[in-house]
Amino acid sequence: MKTKILLITACAFGLSACADYEGGLGRGYPSDKTVDRGFDKKHLSQLQAGIWVDPNGCDHWIIDDGVEGYLSARLDKYGKPVCSGVAPPNQTVGDFKGGSTVRDPN
Repeated sequence: MKTKILLITACAFGLSACADYEGGLGRGYPSDKTVDRGFDKKHLSQLQAGIWVDPNGCDHWIIDDGVEGYLSARLDKYGKPVCSGVAPPNQTVGDFKGGSTVRDPN
């Protein structure tokens, strides 16, 4: 009986981690994906984006603030992937580490 209760409790806590909320139990405010919550908190629009080209040759926006990284597919106005040929596959272009005061050793 104790094993079942422990297992159910563990599952409940595990599933609560899947929710899109920050701040822990009872705080319940939705997370804002446009804000960097790291050491140098700021809106992501204040960071500089570059482009990473995936193995298929399609573009992805990339931002590295020194602690966290952000990546999203670059899409045209119809929602189709942009494959511009701006760089060879698996390469990046642009100063995607710009806009942050956190030093990144890479």
